This record gives sequence, C-alpha cells and structure tokens, in this order.
Amino acid sequence: MRLTNLADYAVVVMAAAAREPGAKLSAARVAELTAIPAPTVAKLMGTLARGGLLTASRGVAGGFVLSREPAHISVAEVVEAVDGPIALTSCAGHETTDCAMEGHCAIRGHWPPINQAVRGALAAVSLADLVRPAAAAAPTPAPVSALAD
Repeated sequence: MRLTNLADYAVVVMAAAAREPGAKLSAARVAELTAIPAPTVAKLMGTLARGGLLTASRGVAGGFVLSREPAHISVAEVVEAVDGPIALTSCAGHETTDCAMEGHCAIRGHWPPINQAVRGALAAVSLADLVRPAAAAAPTPAPVSALAD
C-alpha cells in the first residue's frame, strides 16, 4: 500500500502547521518550511481547508491555521481530505470498477474490515504525534526477557 504523493505532501504540510499551532501560515511560508513546491502547497492548503482541517482567512493578515488542536487531527483525516475514503482496492468503495473479477470475486466482501483496520491505524496517529521527535514517538521495544517467555 502506498499513499499518493498529494496525500503524503498533505501530511507534511499539516505537520508543518502543527509545529506552529495558532500561527497563520501562508502557502509560501509552508513551502519554505517543507521544500514542497509553492503551487502544490497552495493547492493542498485549499483542499485541506475545504476538508475542514485548516481555516483560511484572506487579507494582509490572512493565512491558514489548523482548525483544531494537533492532537485532535488524525493522519487518517488528512489522507481522506486529499484522497477520499481509505480503501486498499478499487472495489472496496461503492463506485463501479472495471475489475474483470468483479462479478465473481470471493474476496470482495472481506475488504471492508481490512480497510477499517488500516484506517484505524492511521486514525490512531495524530499530528501531535508526528511533530514529536521520532524517538519519543516510537513504541518502546519489549525487554529481551519478555520475548523469551
């Protein structure tokens, strides 16, 4: 499974905004912070604002600000704002597909719980988690003695 480039960039953009909660950020500033091209950042920030994750204000003092605290915005929400519902296969959604197996696939009905598990994993990670240093965000490994039991 791989995120689209736009979803990946959207997570990076939102993490940059989470590092400066409450600050009004321009697309140009976020482009500087992330090294993502400014036109891409502008497009993403508009999409994320339409998705309710950023609040936009116009004018001289305008910019974008997170719509909620970083701890209350999940990676799943960011991905879905850009790519739509999380689904590992095209048949897992409600749209019609051009899959040759669509009429007789024995697996199709099993994808929803898999998709829910993936979404749940992404929903468990907040922007606040992403802006912590990697060592602090990583799970603590089990002691070697616990592995031997």
